[in-house]
Amino acid sequence: MQSKKTAAAGKPAQRVIKKYPNRRLYDTDTSTYITLAEVKQLVMDSESFVVRDAKSNEDLTRSILLQIILEEEAGGQPMFSEAALANLIRIYGHASQAFMGSYLEKNVQAFTDIQAKLTEQSKTLTPEMWAQFMSLQNPLMQGVMGNYVEQSKTVFDKMQEQMAKQTEQMLGAFGIKR
Repeated sequence: MQSKKTAAAGKPAQRVIKKYPNRRLYDTDTSTYITLAEVKQLVMDSESFVVRDAKSNEDLTRSILLQIILEEEAGGQPMFSEAALANLIRIYGHASQAFMGSYLEKNVQAFTDIQAKLTEQSKTLTPEMWAQFMSLQNPLMQGVMGNYVEQSKTVFDKMQEQMAKQTEQMLGAFGIKR
């Protein structure tokens, strides 16, 4: 369900969801209470929204998104292993925390872009072409993953360069040279 409201500039208005003390979520666009599953569907539909505390107006969007991820992880097929989660926790408070967020965001976006391209291309395939595609899947997926790994490596290399420059600047400020 798409929002009918529009802002003055003609852009769709950001949907506002209020979270009440009883933990219920109220969609001001539809004037109904909604579930976390319905908020997840808004995400899946790329709908722009913000979750606000009904009393303080504090932005709770990140908290609700993390709650959705927690429920997904508790379900049948978790995305993160215990080792991956432990490594993410170790990065908090570390000098590389700011870079890791950007690194993960860019990599997830690159993966999503590749997935979208494959989905779009698959819509034009006939059953015969699909069968041929499936027989070539291994080399194709190797190419796709190769591109993804290359993009990931480039982002990581840039992150390392930035960290090295910042470290040199910080040490220089204390009169220490490498």
